[in-house]
Amino acid sequence: MKLIVGLGNIGNCYDNTRHNIGFHFIDYFASKENSNINKTKFNGQYIELIKNNEKIILLKPSLYMNLSGIVVKKYIEYFKIAIEDVLIIHDDLDLQIGKFKLRPNGSSAGHNGLKNIEQNLDTQNYKRLKIGISKDSAKDTKDYVLGTFTKQEKETIDELKDTIYNVIHDFLKYDFEELMSKYNRK
Repeated sequence: MKLIVGLGNIGNCYDNTRHNIGFHFIDYFASKENSNINKTKFNGQYIELIKNNEKIILLKPSLYMNLSGIVVKKYIEYFKIAIEDVLIIHDDLDLQIGKFKLRPNGSSAGHNGLKNIEQNLDTQNYKRLKIGISKDSAKDTKDYVLGTFTKQEKETIDELKDTIYNVIHDFLKYDFEELMSKYNRK
């Protein structure tokens, strides 16, 4: 069983913000699978799917970003999912918009959602799909990540949809090292 988590904040006011990019790609993956995230449990919205004869859970934590780890831990424990079968999709200020990177582990780099996941799982050893949102040093970081995409930024993100769908789909089939070799660009 695999758990794929998109990070974001709940509430319509956050729908099109940079910080909600994880939710965005989870919703897109579900729609491509002719499904939608329509169940709730443990402060999370989720759907169970079968892909390649394996059950997968797509999850959007319903607590705010800085409490995401509480929800992730509940799902891991309840569904008895191994940490190596978890993929966290999140925004990354250090990557340009339109870029992404797979990482097998690492620090939170100041990301509050990742900090809370690390605290609750007591490890930094979980897989991540980092989606670039760039950085605007003229703005406060909190204001920037909670701000909405410009029209051009939104178009750039939309161009990534099918690629990210393929990355998630391949996460279900490939060893993570192979996945990084296939998708991580220098």
